[in-house]
Amino acid sequence: MDLPSEQSRSLLQHLPSERAGKSDGYCSRILRAQSNRKEVNNEFRLRVEGDPESYQPGSTYRVLLTASSPSYFRGFTIIAQREGAEGDRDEDYIGNFQIIDEEETQFMTNCPPAVTESTPRRHTSIQVFWTAPRSGSGCVLLKASIVQKRIIYFQDEGSLTKRMCEKDTTEKPLLDCCACGTAKYRVTFYGNWSEKIHPKDYPRRANHWSAIIGASHSKSYVLWEYGGLASDGVKQVAELGSPVKMEEEIRQKGDDVLTVIKMKAQWPAWQPLNVRAAPSAEFSVDRTRHIMSFLTMLGPSPDWNVGLSAEDLCTKECGWAQKVVQDLIPWDAGTDSGVTYESPNKPTVPQEKIRPLTSLDHPQSPFYDPEGGAITPVARVVVERIARKGEQCNIVPDNVDDIVADIAQEEKEEDDTPETCIYSNWSPWSACSSATCEKGKRMRQRMLKAQLDLSVPCPHTQDFEPCMGPGCSDEDASTCMLSEWITWSPCSASCGIGSRSRERYVKQFPDDGSVCTLPTEETETCVVNEECSPSSCLVTEWGEWDVCSATCGLGMKRRERLVKMPPTDGSICGAEVLEVEKCMMPECHTIPCMLTPWSDWSDCSVTCGKGLRTRQRKLTSPVELGDCTEELEQVEKCMLPECPIDCVMSEWTEWSECNKSCGKGHTIRTRMVKLEPQFGGDSCTETIQRKKCKIRKCNRGQANSDEKKRRKEQREKRRSKTSRVDATSEHPGCKMRPWSSWTDCTKLCGGGIQERLMTVKQRFKTAQLSSCKDRKEIRACNVHPC
Repeated sequence: MDLPSEQSRSLLQHLPSERAGKSDGYCSRILRAQSNRKEVNNEFRLRVEGDPESYQPGSTYRVLLTASSPSYFRGFTIIAQREGAEGDRDEDYIGNFQIIDEEETQFMTNCPPAVTESTPRRHTSIQVFWTAPRSGSGCVLLKASIVQKRIIYFQDEGSLTKRMCEKDTTEKPLLDCCACGTAKYRVTFYGNWSEKIHPKDYPRRANHWSAIIGASHSKSYVLWEYGGLASDGVKQVAELGSPVKMEEEIRQKGDDVLTVIKMKAQWPAWQPLNVRAAPSAEFSVDRTRHIMSFLTMLGPSPDWNVGLSAEDLCTKECGWAQKVVQDLIPWDAGTDSGVTYESPNKPTVPQEKIRPLTSLDHPQSPFYDPEGGAITPVARVVVERIARKGEQCNIVPDNVDDIVADIAQEEKEEDDTPETCIYSNWSPWSACSSATCEKGKRMRQRMLKAQLDLSVPCPHTQDFEPCMGPGCSDEDASTCMLSEWITWSPCSASCGIGSRSRERYVKQFPDDGSVCTLPTEETETCVVNEECSPSSCLVTEWGEWDVCSATCGLGMKRRERLVKMPPTDGSICGAEVLEVEKCMMPECHTIPCMLTPWSDWSDCSVTCGKGLRTRQRKLTSPVELGDCTEELEQVEKCMLPECPIDCVMSEWTEWSECNKSCGKGHTIRTRMVKLEPQFGGDSCTETIQRKKCKIRKCNRGQANSDEKKRRKEQREKRRSKTSRVDATSEHPGCKMRPWSSWTDCTKLCGGGIQERLMTVKQRFKTAQLSSCKDRKEIRACNVHPC
């Protein structure tokens, strides 16, 4: 981790240090300054996105520090302190910050609970995540300090402090269900993600919703939830749009699951809210499995989804909810760090928690709004009760809607499939073995993907049912048999809106001699070359789609068309001649990996500073079941106390002249401290050394000669004062200003330096640059030991 920036260090230099002992820690010294200043600074604001009054334990919130124009700040510090605490102990700081942008923010080295700037530069806003502490932690004060041209200290109240208390979790508990019997529901998904409503970077070609996967289940099973980590099944839905792994996870939950909910993918994604063709599915609930959850991928996207999590259909009146309607906004699965619809894959390591997308996530996000407004919903889900079965015990009497819904009750289909057998979905029904009105049969099949208990046999993988050829009916003798439709004719218009038709013929007339009333011709409108201007080109209709590139799972398919006539004005044809989209084939034959639990994390790879640590798990499933693609090792960063930094000193100066002209004296030399020791490094040694010196013995009468010498030096000093005004003799060609006064010594003890300057006052035309320039003198000072 980087060292604190210059702004953070300058802040600490202004803090008092009157308290000693254990409480005199780095964090507490920061906080102690808050009692010294009570100024109001409304140009800076610390807020939590959504402005909540309370926090949900374990939930993650976005914390923003902003400056109103034209203000800015160069440095900052943010902490989360328990209300009423002094800040002397680690327990006084609750919750955990998470860095969003390492170029903007970092944890403070000597105060790990605090967040500060990474680079000292102008900021108008920064943001970090804060995860609330566990239940029972009480109220928290989120506080910020600002470093601009001056220091704005922490406040107990005002715009740089946000107070939040724990949310009362008794408001909406997930209680045991008291309803009787069972209920049957239909869930319908209406996509509302369109270019008109969400225009920024909308992916015109590949927009779609993946196949929907979910379940009705007990409250002890969680498919996904905000603040939780995505399972492997959720990750595959979020990143690939594949529900295969998710369905396996659901079916392995046994009695915790009553119904698996599945709906087909939607291509394209947009669906008006009143379209009947919106995908839907039916499911059942009972007293122990009264929760409903599902999810679907917003495609293309890094790992964005929508869905419901733990929707309780059991009412507190011991009945079954009649209808649930909910608008959906996308959420991030925490497995990919992309910020746009079609960002390249960028795995998030380590994996982050599931969270809702917001309009302030990233400026390149398609949902970005600098004002921080709410995201417009991208879908709506309607869950409607269609039947009840068994004796009911609801406290509130049935209304008309309840009675009408129960008229069409349907028996629950029996499924004798053992829970230890995991199958793929049934394939579509094959064509009937009879092409006439004679009875035939058709077949569908499924694949056994895993047999978790070899002692329990898995039933059939093929299913048959009786059928007849196209256009036939076993019960109606007046039915005529028709051929398949012939391919559509070319569009009647080569530019704009036209029409096309297709035909079929009667293969066998009704046995009773009646006229066949089924249509043998169909006509529909078609559009070719929407633009008919001189700058547009004429193209053919799209050809048929190629075969899917994959034989199982997710693949791609393509189709093409040709340019019939280029633009008449000579410009380049801009029409698309190639179209590519995803295609989903039957699930691939995969065997779930059987793995040991993760081992404990290893020791950090370093003894101080930044390093890495690892953990492993082993594959326990038999090799003959196939390769396992699950990761067997994980690596993450670790941080130990900073490495010691030893004192760094300059080289020794030359020995000075002896301080006596005769007899015994001494001479000295000095050196300076270039870098103070940090984090327990070796301390600095001496900065001054003395040694004896002896020039010669002093002769008799030396005192008189010394007096003469002293008088001579005084005369020379007086002469030098008069020569300071004009030093042209030392600097031919220019007039110099007098020497400045010596500067203050850089250190109070241990050897410092002083300097003085002589600058050029006037340069004559005959002056040479090398002989006429500013001068600087440096000398040692305060060389006595500290």
